[in-house]
Parts: sequence; structure tokens; C-alpha cells
Amino acid sequence: MDSSGAEAAAGATETKKKPPAAAKGKAVGKGKPAGPKASASAKESSLLKQKSPAEFFAENKNIAGFDNPGKSLYTTMRELVENALDSAESISELPDIEITIEEITKSKFNTMIGLVDRERVDEALYDDFESEKAREKRLAKEARFQETQAKNAALGKKVKEAPAVRGKGRGEAAFFKVTCKDNGRGMPHDDIPNMLGRVLSGTKYGLRQTRGKFGLGAKMALIWSKMSTGLPIEIKSSMKGQHYVSFCRLDIDIHKYVQLCWFTVCQNYVSFCCLDIDIHKNVPHVHLHEKRENKTHWHGAEIQVIIEGNWTTHRSKILHYMRQMAVITPYAQFLFRFLADAADKNLTIKFARRTDVMPPVPLQTKHHPSAVDLLLIKRLIAETTKQNLLQFLQHEFVNISKSHAERLIGEMGPDFSPKMTVKSLTSQQLVRIHQLFRQAKFDDPSGNCLSPAGEYNLRLGIIKELHPDMVATHASSPQVFEGHPFIVEAGISIGGKDVKQGLNIFRFANRIPLLFEQGADVITRTAVKRINWSSYKINQQQDKIGVFVSIVSTKIPFKGTGKEYIGDDITEISSAVKSALKQCCLQLKSKIVKKLQARERQDRKRNLNRYIPDVARAIMETLVEIADESPPKRPRYDKEDEELLEKINSQEVTEITFKDCLTQHVEQVDYEMALDYAMQSGVSEEPREAIFLNSLEGSYKSVDFRSPVFVFRFIL
Repeated sequence: MDSSGAEAAAGATETKKKPPAAAKGKAVGKGKPAGPKASASAKESSLLKQKSPAEFFAENKNIAGFDNPGKSLYTTMRELVENALDSAESISELPDIEITIEEITKSKFNTMIGLVDRERVDEALYDDFESEKAREKRLAKEARFQETQAKNAALGKKVKEAPAVRGKGRGEAAFFKVTCKDNGRGMPHDDIPNMLGRVLSGTKYGLRQTRGKFGLGAKMALIWSKMSTGLPIEIKSSMKGQHYVSFCRLDIDIHKYVQLCWFTVCQNYVSFCCLDIDIHKNVPHVHLHEKRENKTHWHGAEIQVIIEGNWTTHRSKILHYMRQMAVITPYAQFLFRFLADAADKNLTIKFARRTDVMPPVPLQTKHHPSAVDLLLIKRLIAETTKQNLLQFLQHEFVNISKSHAERLIGEMGPDFSPKMTVKSLTSQQLVRIHQLFRQAKFDDPSGNCLSPAGEYNLRLGIIKELHPDMVATHASSPQVFEGHPFIVEAGISIGGKDVKQGLNIFRFANRIPLLFEQGADVITRTAVKRINWSSYKINQQQDKIGVFVSIVSTKIPFKGTGKEYIGDDITEISSAVKSALKQCCLQLKSKIVKKLQARERQDRKRNLNRYIPDVARAIMETLVEIADESPPKRPRYDKEDEELLEKINSQEVTEITFKDCLTQHVEQVDYEMALDYAMQSGVSEEPREAIFLNSLEGSYKSVDFRSPVFVFRFIL
């Protein structure tokens, strides 16, 4: 969802206009005067109504990715995982995240909510009811189909499977308990109600690189839980060094209020807290409060929610998401569990941590003058602590030095001065500042505030999850669009396990995997249409090609409301993606050419070895014939040749001798060529086993020497 959608949600209103006839007091309908009920209805319809953000998103849940039960299950899991990663990374803690999706049957769900199952009394009342006539028609159709298939089988033709019988009803709902536990920062006890019970509230607002932006994801899971199951969401949280654990239970009534209950654990006393959140006002109200002891000294958060979902339709998406998240965050450890109603369908996957090198925490930065609008300028003036215009320009924006600010003020006109009070600026003066910002020349912002995954982590993640035959990575220098810095990281792999032939595209934005709407994305279009793979010795149809592109920025230009793809209409991003992929292709081309040369050497050696016996035999036969000739009147051979012929006659030199000499010569030439290849490439293409070194336990002092492809840690 873009910021305009959030603003629309915050102030969403409904206005119903009065019918013209009723407004003038004339007759409505067939010449009859409007009665009291009609007048009251018309008066009610003309009232201006307001919606809170919670109501707006409950009615437009597709904006947040809750289109259907299957997508809602995927989005809920995704939002919880990303929040957990953010929480751990914010305190530089290596993320350790557990995700559990537990299937809940209808009978178990009814037991949880205290509902007793009832036998059907009136079958015809239900949507899946089949009358006797419809049943006979269906059975006759199935009989005809089976008869046709039997004839086809007798004639040797292909036999089709019987089509699945689909009911016209919606089918029974499936319910799942989604639990996500992390070892992150945790949530302050007093802030839990607002952090999880107030829509469009969060800690990620501000100009910085973040996975989330609108304070919406976890709240939408709460809203969807209430809409689909009516059951509460439960939260446990404890901050580092705290002696208590906060436990919250939130329950939302979309039309009236939200009940929020939370428990907090403390060493000396116990209290219980229950909240009501008024959806119309989007404000939580505290009722009860409880604290208990934190015996394990655990810190982090654990969120549990029961929702309607569909595991069957979105199973592959959920597993692909987890695998791609393991690629872009190899420093994190994920334990994913799916607990089905039938034990044989249970699934447990562990994505192990392969490094303890984490990207730096993204820094909040100031706005670039070319990227601000009039409203933002007014807000910055209202929030600034600077007194005069010179200080305001110099300290509230990036890339405006004191001398530059003085030049800008001089260009604004005689009504402006460096010492004038910034809060005294009129609306016309603000417009003048905004216009100058759009026209003036400023240096591009640096990318110091960004936190890309890094070539080392990207390469390690690709190797860890795909086990490719070869891989190349590249990270671009910081670039700018619309005043926002961005960095593109790319990786291309050839071969690997569980990789299909052709292009396999993996897209990431601010280190989040993007799985939907791939066709319209700038990364997909660039890889498919703008890269000539054959010129880099890569077969686009037959080779198993993995294309990985990660874009990080303070503002990701998502298209649509679902934040699932980046448009192809921004030239700066499109060019940067193309350039990064080309750099990877050039690296791979060099490796592929050297690999082809090595293969040619092996083929040449194999062919030479195959002909050695025949060549040795032919040489021996020729020398024997020469040695058997009568001695000439004049010597025709050198002394060395005569010695060789004598050895042939004495059988000191045989066919086996020639064979051994030729074999030794081929081996020597192959060794010299291989040595020359190794010196040029700097790597050995010999088959080798991947070795991962575990981190040292305990605390120690070290110095890291970083390279794009490795990190050398020197233990002091």
C-alpha cells in the first residue's frame, strides 16, 4: 500500500447525497407525497459519516494482502516473520525465529469457541444439497464418461482421468493457528496496546530503509482473525534485562469495539490487563493488568493468532518465501513447522544459520530538498527546533551547507533573510521555497543510511540454499531517484538443486522476498527482455539459471496496493538492475569460457590417450622395417638414430616403451596447461565439498577483514 492509500484510510468518509425530489419536498414515487419514514430516511442518508482507519482496512482488506483465505495465511506468516527479523536486527542480535502453522479441524475449532456440533435437519437448506434428479443426472454423466474411456482403452487411445466433482458451495472453512517466536527487542509494556491495537501506528515511520512502513501488517492479522474466527490474538513479550513478561490477548469487534487483554509478568507482583479498542475512534482502553516472573530471562516476542486460511493453495508460496528469506538473510536461523490434523502430513524444515556477519542497522536520514513536497515542508517547520531560516535549511535537509543555504536564501527574493524566524513564514513564502527546491541543483544523497544484504551474504545465501555449480554477485554503488538513494545487488547462479531449466527469478525489496505479480516487475522484465544471455555463453532455455536481485532504498517505488512488485517505469532503477546483471554475466562468461577450455583439454587428452597404442605400434613397425634393411654403402642416419635402431634389434626398445613415453608426454603437456589455467583463474575448478565453519562459542575479541566474497576474522 502506498502512502496515499494510508492517508485516504485515515480520513476516509462516506457522503450520501439527498435525492432531488426529497430535497425540494415534492412528491416521491407515483404522485404521492413523501411520508415521515421517507423523510427520515432521506435525512439520514444526507448525513456525513466518518470511518476510522481500522474500519477502512477491515472493509478493504485486499489492500494489505488479505484477498482470500490462502493469501491471508501467507500474508499473516510473512508479516510476523518480517517483524521478528526487524526486532532482532534492531539490537544487533542474530535472529532465531520459530514459525508454527497448526491446522485446526472444524470440531476442534467449535470446541475452542464453545459451540456444540449439530446434525443437519433440513438438508435442502444447505448450499451443497443435491436433489434426486440432479444426482441421477450426475451419475448418468459419469457412466457415459466411463463408457467412453473404456472404448478408448480398448482402441489403445489415451484414457483421461475422471473430472473432480465440485460442489457449488463455498466448502468448509479451514482454520490455522499461526505462531511466531523471536529473540528480538520485545515491546515496551505500556506500548503494547497501541503497537498491536491501533491501526496506522508503529515504530517504522521516518525516512529510513525498513521492511514495513505503514504500521498495518500485524494489525491486519488481528482484524482478519476477528473477521474469520472471532478468536483473540495472544502476545508474549519481554525486553532485554526485564524481569517480567508481558502477555496480551486482543479481541476486535470491527463495528463496535476491540477487547484487548494482556498479562505482564513481574518478579514481585502479578497484575492482569484487559483493553477495549473502539474501532470508530481507533483508541485502546485499558481495564486490567497482570505481571508474572520471567524465570528463563527470555527476551523477544511471541505472537499467536488463529485465522481462516488455505494451506493447500498457498503451501508452495509459503515454503518459497521461507527459502528465499533464508537466501537473503543467511545470518538468521529459521525453524518452520506445519502441524497437520493427520500426523503423516506434518512438515518440519530448519534453515540453519551459516554466518554471524549481519548488515549494519539502517540509519534514519534527513530529507533531500528535491524529494519534499509542500505539506512536508510545513510539517518540518512545525517540528523543528531551529529558530531562523538559515539554520532550518542547514540542519533539516541533507546536502545543504551553510554557504549553499545562504545562496538559496538570496535567490528566494528580498522578502527572505537568513535571520528571519522560520515559523513566521507565510504560505506564499513556503510555496516559493518549494518551487526553488524543485528547480535548484543539489548533490545526490549518499547511501550511508542504507543497509544492503552485502555481496558476501548474498553469495553465501545462494550457495547455502541452491548449491549451484557457479555463482557471480555484484553490488552497485549508491544511486538516486527522486531524491532517494538506492542500491542494487545482483547474483546469478548456474545449476543447483531444485532449480528448473530456464530463468528462475528471485526478487527482493528492502530484503523482503517478492513472490506475486512477477511479470510486471522491473527485475523480471530486465532479465527476460534486456539481457542477451547467449552472448555470455549461457543457454536461456536449457541452463538452470538463478537470477537474484535485491533493491534497498529509503523509498521503494512499489506499484499497486499490495507492495508486490516494482514498476518498470523508473529509468534509474531499470538501468541499475540491467547494469548489475550484466556485471554478473561478465563474471560468469569468464568462468564458463575457462571451464570450456578445461573441458577441451580433457577431451584432447582423452583422444590422444585413445590413439597412443596405435601410434606406438605404427612407430615400432616402421623402425623394425628400417632396422632389418641391409646396411647402406654410405651412412644415412645420425649416431643417435643408429643407436635407436640397435636398441630395436636388441629389443631393448619395444612397443611398450613407445607407449609409455607417449603417455608420459601427454600427461606433462596437460599438467603444464592446467597449471597455466589455474594461475590465470586464481581458483581450482576441481570438485570440492562445501565447508561451513561454525562460530566460536562465548565472547572473544576479533578484527574482521571484509571482501565482497569473504570475511576473514582474526581472533585476538
